[in-house]
Amino acid sequence: MKSCGVSLVTATSFCDEGKKMAAGNASGESKEGSLSLTAEEKEMLDGLDSRLFGFVRLHEDGARTKTLLGKAVCCYESLILKAEGKVESDFFCQLGHFNLLLEDYPKALSAYQRYYSLQSDYWKNAVFLYGLGLVYFYYNAFHWAIKAFQEVLYVDPSFCRAKEIHLRLGLMFKVNTDYESSLKHFQLALIDCNPCTLSKVEIQFHIAHLYETQQKYHFAKEAYEQLLQTENLPAQVKATVLQQLGWMHHNVDLLGDKATKESYAIQYLQKSLEADPNSGQSWYFLGRCYSSIGKVQDAFISYRQSIDKSEASADTWCSIGVLYQQQNQPMDALQAYICAVQLDHGHAAAWMDLGTLYESCNQPQDAVKCYLNATRSKSCSNTSTLAGRIKFLQAQLCNLPQSSLQNKTKLLPSIEEAWSLPIPAELTSRQGAMNTAQQAAKAHHPKTEPVLGLSQTPILQQSLPVHMIPSSQVDGLSSPAKRKRTSSPIKHLEQLRTNKDNLNPAQKLRLEQLESNFVLMQQGLHKGQSSHLSGPNDEQPSLSTGPAHYLQAASTGIQKQTGPRTLPDNSVTQGAALSHLSSHIATSGGQQGPTFTKESQSSGNRSLRPETSVHAGDKSNGYVVVRGLSNHVQQLTVEPVCGPIHGDCTSPNSLITDSSQISASLTGKASDIVVTGTCNKALNTQPAIHTKTNNSITSSSSSVTFTTTPFSKSTEQATTHSVTSLNSLQNRLYTINREGLENLQSSKKPDLPVISLKPDPQIIPSLSMSIYSSSTEVLKACRNLGKNGLSNSHIFLDKCPPPRPPTSPYPPLPKDKLNPPTPSIYLENKRDAFFPPLHQFCTNPKNPVTVIRGLAGALKLDLGLFSTKTLVEANNEHLVEVRTQLLQPADENWDPTGTKKIWRCESNRSHTTIAKYAQYQASSFQESLREENEKRMQHKEYSDNESTSSDFSGKRRKGPFKTIMFGTNIDLSDDKKWKLQLHELTKLPAFVRVVSAGNILSHLGHSILGMNTVQLYMKVPGSRTPGHQENNNFCSVNINIGPGDCEWFVVPEDYWGVLNDFCEKNNLNFLMSSWWPNLEDLYEANVPVYRFIQRPGDLVWINAGTVHWVQAVGWCNNIAWNVGPLTACQYKLAVERYEWNKLQSVKSVVPMVHLSWNMARNIKVSDPKLFEMIKYCLLKVLKQCQTLREALITAGKEVIWHGRTNDEPAHYCSICEVEVFDLLFVTKESNSQKTYTVYCQDCAQKTSGNLDNFVVLEQYKMEDLLQVYDQFTLVPSLSSSSS
Repeated sequence: MKSCGVSLVTATSFCDEGKKMAAGNASGESKEGSLSLTAEEKEMLDGLDSRLFGFVRLHEDGARTKTLLGKAVCCYESLILKAEGKVESDFFCQLGHFNLLLEDYPKALSAYQRYYSLQSDYWKNAVFLYGLGLVYFYYNAFHWAIKAFQEVLYVDPSFCRAKEIHLRLGLMFKVNTDYESSLKHFQLALIDCNPCTLSKVEIQFHIAHLYETQQKYHFAKEAYEQLLQTENLPAQVKATVLQQLGWMHHNVDLLGDKATKESYAIQYLQKSLEADPNSGQSWYFLGRCYSSIGKVQDAFISYRQSIDKSEASADTWCSIGVLYQQQNQPMDALQAYICAVQLDHGHAAAWMDLGTLYESCNQPQDAVKCYLNATRSKSCSNTSTLAGRIKFLQAQLCNLPQSSLQNKTKLLPSIEEAWSLPIPAELTSRQGAMNTAQQAAKAHHPKTEPVLGLSQTPILQQSLPVHMIPSSQVDGLSSPAKRKRTSSPIKHLEQLRTNKDNLNPAQKLRLEQLESNFVLMQQGLHKGQSSHLSGPNDEQPSLSTGPAHYLQAASTGIQKQTGPRTLPDNSVTQGAALSHLSSHIATSGGQQGPTFTKESQSSGNRSLRPETSVHAGDKSNGYVVVRGLSNHVQQLTVEPVCGPIHGDCTSPNSLITDSSQISASLTGKASDIVVTGTCNKALNTQPAIHTKTNNSITSSSSSVTFTTTPFSKSTEQATTHSVTSLNSLQNRLYTINREGLENLQSSKKPDLPVISLKPDPQIIPSLSMSIYSSSTEVLKACRNLGKNGLSNSHIFLDKCPPPRPPTSPYPPLPKDKLNPPTPSIYLENKRDAFFPPLHQFCTNPKNPVTVIRGLAGALKLDLGLFSTKTLVEANNEHLVEVRTQLLQPADENWDPTGTKKIWRCESNRSHTTIAKYAQYQASSFQESLREENEKRMQHKEYSDNESTSSDFSGKRRKGPFKTIMFGTNIDLSDDKKWKLQLHELTKLPAFVRVVSAGNILSHLGHSILGMNTVQLYMKVPGSRTPGHQENNNFCSVNINIGPGDCEWFVVPEDYWGVLNDFCEKNNLNFLMSSWWPNLEDLYEANVPVYRFIQRPGDLVWINAGTVHWVQAVGWCNNIAWNVGPLTACQYKLAVERYEWNKLQSVKSVVPMVHLSWNMARNIKVSDPKLFEMIKYCLLKVLKQCQTLREALITAGKEVIWHGRTNDEPAHYCSICEVEVFDLLFVTKESNSQKTYTVYCQDCAQKTSGNLDNFVVLEQYKMEDLLQVYDQFTLVPSLSSSSS
């Protein structure tokens, strides 16, 4: 994959062209002359692009490179200005690279976005996508960074910085709580032998911490201990590992009895402090350990050390408060808690502890205020318990006479009074000294801001007690870093208040004015302005909420709110290079989320120092997040990108502060002009990110910022269930706002030529071959491609961009069409079941689902063969996978506490036998009968016919919910064990049979359990199959054995992109997570939902790509399998999902390449569209095989014949799980042991750069593949031949 970099020769001619345009202007000539690049500079700049990010040390020994990059940027900007923007897109891409390397992220983003808007096939440029991903990563726009990085790996799996990408993806998925994806990417980074900005042990640490975050403590402990055995382990990594081990032993009950655990915890933490004595976090943890075993003095000393070694921490002060409260020192405890909540207004634990303190001192009014503030915190985990306590206290207050409340002597100051109390010197002496020193340093270094100390608690906290602040403001004020951004009037206000008693009349008047203005400012704090991402001077806001809240805006892109869309207040500006990756580990349970601190480091440093958010009584549940370091202060805004065709909105202005003169010249206007983008929402592309700068980041009058909005460029409207050949897949056409485009292309100087570049080789080599070319022609065309040594394993050729989810069909359905009737067919006899139109009706793409009623009766199927009784008699020890779930109403999904509706639908997996599950199923039924009889006796008015679902739908909808077990994925593939059952299914019509000639899956040549074999499901009421599409979008058949019913929810395939968006907004992986849609959300999004009951004997046909979820109404068994109709629509959707899975790094259960070659061998195809798509796949794979074979020969690598056995499954890479066809890379050790652990070419090269440790096994002779390719031809259809 080549860079889109501008040729330096061309750049020089570009400079010369600029000089000619400035001829006659002496000053202009002088300026241009100073900007020209020498031959040596051109040579140095050649190849400088995003791939060097993190590897070029501009702040250390790269001063010359930095100067050169700055000069190149000025040259490019000046000449683009002279050309009035009429330059080729590659100039903007190269400009983005230079700005990225200079860590000028606003201008890098602007240039990249401009390239994006001008280059129709931008997705072919992996270097651009990588640079764009780095910028999004820096801004914590993880949603968009993930998309950009995934596209890099898709278009170029062997990208030289793939290791950097996997590392970042692992970090981002960890923060997003997608732990499975995170682990996969960390492991992919770990096996890669290419250079990286993090060491191997640092990646191993992240994997260990990932296990800890998942509460897989034994895996985590083993991984941490294994790390400690590493030779020459860096001191910082060692200290961090020991710190985590110590904290785990303190928190995790599974690691031993309390005395033993605490002993080990203290030992680990003391060793950690030996490795890093300045870790405030380790001192804090040590204090917690001492406190838990009653060593109060040691605990207090450790807490003081924690405050001395690091900035003030709300967690530390909360723990000090607990310590004082335990020692019966309420006033000291009060002041410590006040310190905690002033540092973090959303610290739920401190508010709860403070409320408990007030209750113990018989001050219920203040206790209620504290509890209310705790419930407002996003980190509050027991809201329902607190709500009950608040009601109890409020009832008590209502019963007390007002006079008694007023006259009662208070042991503690009220919350309002406590908020303004000075903090005792004994608590803040060290902090005060630190602040004084830093204030002195600030006088010499104006860009250094002091650490926020308790003696400097901002007036923003002191003047307005939190219980009086609206909850929205409490959320916004939760970060001390944000509160530190007080302007000089506020600092003046603080000084005046401090010396209130000694003020003269003029100063008192000034104090009143400032206080009045301050209150007004507070009231409008969240109305008229957006919060900055970080404080000036490298400050990082502390973050006390979980990752779901932390990344909500970044993962959804668009917030449903008015006013500017910004990334959340607790977002943090990411560092420039991955060498900045410092891991900050929050190991708290109460505040389950990442915590950012204001510590600053030089950009070249790496740190693994964890920062935590913990409080008394919490459990370990940590999150690692990355924090980079930057000298910029950014405000990041994510704006909606909507298409005019929908009439929703237009793309907003995308503006980066810069010279208005330059901005105007780009569009031919005299004022600040912004090139705005419009989009069709169909492609879900990156949003515009607006950056505002502080301290005049782009204040230079010679700097240029080119801004546009990345948007979907497709002008083709999606057609429902359209079937197109892969030769004519939709092209992504790109448009920008017409006015902006016309202004850009028109000029006051119509004769001004557009400056162009010399044609460079295409970024992705193109193979112009027709599917009607012979195999000989294909080989001839591929002959020299193998010299590149690269393969690109996409079924879609290089004509097509990476796959994207579809947007909701337009125009949206009216509300009265969102509950459509379910297509149903009623069968009376066997002839009806075999009537050809039934097959046509079911496979019609317009019918997402079909219910065939009465099928079992019409065909006289013996469903009793699948009853629980018969199954136990046949194979009582057969394995059953069990999912433990919560019994909930079918149309709702609540969190375990029953406080809110959610999409996440978790269930724990275990295993049992058919016999044991049958006992559970029967006992569940008996228990239900007993409960029903008891209710009937107690409530005569209840009807005998009241359904089970109604029993709990009203009363249990808000928990606590009953736990149930669902027996799933019971394999019935063994025709010896289940001969009678499988034979009974041969009575079905051919199109729904497990095996038939017209079923694509029957041509796989091997079994895929649950797809081309039968699976059984044993259910009790409430058993749930969460939302999903079938593997690779194949159709499915499901028969209810009975005796109870099942309720189904179905959404057409066209809307899966909408559901994917909802999953992303809820921090869920559409493909891998377990989710249960909120019907209200779908209704608001105009998504139609088919809802119906499946009764015993009914067959449900799920068409290709249909999204569905199911819940059992009664006790029943179901059988199910997949089928693949031989249609163009089915094949197209299967291939599209195959490619989408590849983009998402998810294994495709159906090996579409292997299947396509088997189809070509076995099937005569008369459908032109289906033929074209299969032939296209064969052409692509033939090209890959030949190119790779030639590359191996060129490299001197022997290809060993291996062949295939009968029924041998298709092969997948053991590392990245992509399908591997024909040429298998196997380690020498694995080959000698005949275990054949398969690698793909890319993973093999990452593991062993020159492939010395691998042998290559060949499974197909090229002659055989050529013969299959040539013999696969379109056959005439019966209708055409008869005519």
